[in-house]
Amino acid sequence: MEQQVNQIKQFIELSGALTDFNEFALNGTGQVSAYYQTLVDIVRQDLVNQLLSRFSSVIETSLNEKMFIDGVRQQILGDLKLGPVARNIIKLWYTGTWYQLPNLWREAYGKSENDITFFVSSASYMEGLLWQVIDANPSGAKGPGYGSWSQPPNINFDNTWQFNANYNRS
Repeated sequence: MEQQVNQIKQFIELSGALTDFNEFALNGTGQVSAYYQTLVDIVRQDLVNQLLSRFSSVIETSLNEKMFIDGVRQQILGDLKLGPVARNIIKLWYTGTWYQLPNLWREAYGKSENDITFFVSSASYMEGLLWQVIDANPSGAKGPGYGSWSQPPNINFDNTWQFNANYNRS
């Protein structure tokens, strides 16, 4: 149980680095467990472990934020196996949708019956991060109130993820 709690904490940290949203904002969606479980169900626990391990390694070897960003780009997003999964995590958080992995990836690393494009839950669409980014409400949900359309958007984004070189060095 403790291992899963630690993995979910790492998943939140990875998600924050990939989406540029902090832990508070990600937890605030109520989707952390659902998204983590979706990832495990589709790409299997061993690949999730590889991804989280690689992320931890990038953090541990990064002395500053630039090194960290370069490490994420090269060692995770640029990796043939981990890159498509990491990009799917980004899309998952922003849209609430799991997008089927590319056919080349599925042929190389295995197909899962669950790897289809779908909304993770009835709430995932409404909780997509894109709505915060564009300062809008999801169509058909979370109505802003009568006449609110007459006001210009007020984009105030202070939920930014922050690099912490000491994250895993406890």
